[in-house]
Amino acid sequence: MFAGLAGVFCLSWGGEGVCRFLIQNTTNLTANTVFILLGFSDYPELQTLLFLAFLTIYILTVAGNLIIVVLVVNDVHLHTPMYYFLGNLSCLEICYTSTTLPRLLFSLLTGDRTISVHGCIMQYHFFGVLASTECYLLAMMSYDRYLAICKPLRYSSLMNSTVCISLITFSWVSGLLNVSIVTSLLWKLMFCGPNEIEHFFCDLSPVLKLSCSDTQLAELVIFIFSSINTVIPFLLTLISYMNIIIIILKMQTKASRQKAFSTCSSHLTVVMLFYGSLICVYVLPETNTLKGLHKTFSLFYTVFTPMLNPLIYSLRNREVKAAFHRTATKMFNVVHTLA
Repeated sequence: MFAGLAGVFCLSWGGEGVCRFLIQNTTNLTANTVFILLGFSDYPELQTLLFLAFLTIYILTVAGNLIIVVLVVNDVHLHTPMYYFLGNLSCLEICYTSTTLPRLLFSLLTGDRTISVHGCIMQYHFFGVLASTECYLLAMMSYDRYLAICKPLRYSSLMNSTVCISLITFSWVSGLLNVSIVTSLLWKLMFCGPNEIEHFFCDLSPVLKLSCSDTQLAELVIFIFSSINTVIPFLLTLISYMNIIIIILKMQTKASRQKAFSTCSSHLTVVMLFYGSLICVYVLPETNTLKGLHKTFSLFYTVFTPMLNPLIYSLRNREVKAAFHRTATKMFNVVHTLA
């Protein structure tokens, strides 16, 4: 009853701050405990087809990245900094995809689109940690390529195993700490009123829109840490590749330019796909046209990029393909011996 009176008072006087105060302090019964992920509910006739498509993508993503991890761990020829970074990226992609796709597959299969508020915040936490870590890892990989191409004679000393492990650890710890601060603010928010999220996973922006608490502090902190997690790694990646391109253009022979570019073209392709889709979703103004395309662009960095990474790196990399043949031959010989 008190919540209803508070709502009437808010409507009568039109004060947003007063409204939030009254809702938060009159009763806890109006607080939402579940959200509804609308996802692709606009296409009921395509639910089965979408389920099969996303299931196939998920299987290919996990299998492809798992093969990369196994190759890096198993083949001594890949025990170099470049492939340690690649192995970590593939491991991250498996976890990254697993934070969103299984829940989406469950919704498509059962029609149940509800998710608890706590579950939603936890999904964002793991998603945010992995996305932020990927930004740092891509920056570290570009720095590794910069040293390999621009400072080849000093590469072994500048990018030794200690430095490599330190950079990988820094990437994971930075992603975890920064997003944990943002997530701690989400736990303090109250959610009431509308509970439908116009997305297929709990992204930060649509979740904040459902809060009836004052989100100004949260939005400020989110802006600061989002800038740290994305803009700084992107600038480092951009600077690394600007220097790489300058060095490549100064090379005298076409063969040397092609060889140098081939060592970083795979990583550059992944960077363009990942950051290109991020910019479309989070940087461009939210017009009516782009708002309808946000879910589509989100699919690129959450679904398609993790699936394409193993293909991009393996198809363009002779060492990975050679390692795959060696490992496959070894496994075939073991199976043949046991048989």
